[in-house]
Amino acid sequence: MSQSLAKILLHVIYSTKDRDPFLADQEVRRNMHSYLATVFKEYDSPALLIGGVADHVHILCLLSRTHSISEVIREAKRNSSKWIKTQGNRLEKFRWQSGYGAFSVSQSQAAQVKAYISTQERHHQRRSFQDEYRDFLKKYEVEYDERYVWD
Repeated sequence: MSQSLAKILLHVIYSTKDRDPFLADQEVRRNMHSYLATVFKEYDSPALLIGGVADHVHILCLLSRTHSISEVIREAKRNSSKWIKTQGNRLEKFRWQSGYGAFSVSQSQAAQVKAYISTQERHHQRRSFQDEYRDFLKKYEVEYDERYVWD
């Protein structure tokens, strides 16, 4: 085969440090999502949809063939954190949590994941980020130690 082809859909989830609600303001959140989309695109992992609430983000993207998951997410978090600190005094202490969750998505489930990401506001009126994240870890059978998941 002369060509290397791949289509890997990834659902990425991470929160602000200590789940601080830095993204509570709709305009700040919208701008953060736009900025993250730019970084993901720069790393050949275009975001199909970015959503979230005051304390975390969900990103559905196509994973690059040439950049690792950890590299793409590290750079997205690093660059967006630097950028948002320039957006006003109330954001100068902004930080993302150290870790992240990255979950594979089959093409047949992409529409469901988009719908899920699109309804984050409604979803989190009844449920915390921690409960949501634990459910993802259980659903994907990811072993974890509760002591090290949150920061």
